[in-house]
Amino acid sequence: MSAETVVRSGGRGTSVWSPRRLFGDLLVPRVTSLALWLWVAFNLALVGWVGIQSLKESGEVWLSPFGLPDSPQWSNYGTAWKAAGFSSAALTSTLLTLVGSLLIVALAAPAAYVLARSTRRVAGPLTGYFAMGMSIPLQTVVIPIVVVKLSVSSFMIDWVTGWWDNRITLLVFQVVLSLPFTVFVLTGYLRSLPQEIEEAAELDGAGPLRAFVQVVLPIARPAMTTVLVLNVIGLWNETLLALLITPLPEERTLPAALLSLYGSMQYSSDWGALFAGITILVYPMIVLYLWLGRRIVEGMTAGIGK
Repeated sequence: MSAETVVRSGGRGTSVWSPRRLFGDLLVPRVTSLALWLWVAFNLALVGWVGIQSLKESGEVWLSPFGLPDSPQWSNYGTAWKAAGFSSAALTSTLLTLVGSLLIVALAAPAAYVLARSTRRVAGPLTGYFAMGMSIPLQTVVIPIVVVKLSVSSFMIDWVTGWWDNRITLLVFQVVLSLPFTVFVLTGYLRSLPQEIEEAAELDGAGPLRAFVQVVLPIARPAMTTVLVLNVIGLWNETLLALLITPLPEERTLPAALLSLYGSMQYSSDWGALFAGITILVYPMIVLYLWLGRRIVEGMTAGIGK
């Protein structure tokens, strides 16, 4: 008997240990899975390492970078909080993130519903345009953003209100730039829903708006949760827009305040406080993702896979 076993199926011979089966069905999936788990372990270790460094004195950060702190320095968090104005920055980031995320979902859900249920020819190209909007790098529109920001500020101060807060401009840009992704995901999910549920609502006397609010939105809750959490994470970590639009210290968000903290701590060599600032910025989003991670994956799979 030969070393290679052959299975006959339909008159054709297929080798059990053929190169295609060995690499495509066995080796590649296992290597990919191993690489992903190693990447996850590395990131978890990095997050834990940052948290440990935030409890050390500056000398310990350099002398014992991989050891535990001799005595936890919880005062590092107070130093970081005061040094870069984290209190006002945290309030600004929280308000912008919550208001922006809710506005994004509130605007994207009706738009996605219309695109998903419309039978007009323009619906398909419009959905494609939203998908194209996700591929435009923010760095390519930096100059137009700055020009619009200056023009809006001057117009509002000179002609309308007499004052203007650049954080309003930042909120508008955050909402506009986040809409393509949100509309695209929600459109894919809503298209997967059977139209019979809306037809049943119409038979009960519900109009299109009532059917959307009372029937479609509750069913689309997984996708709504997914895009809401992803937008919260994205807006919380937004840095480039904040630096471009809100240059004043009292208008800073947490990422911008963290950059200011780095600029001051590198001269005072208070590395423990710097790591404490990183922890304040990063850990809330990690906790949020761990809490709702499964719902995010389920919403993305249902919205794009169908």
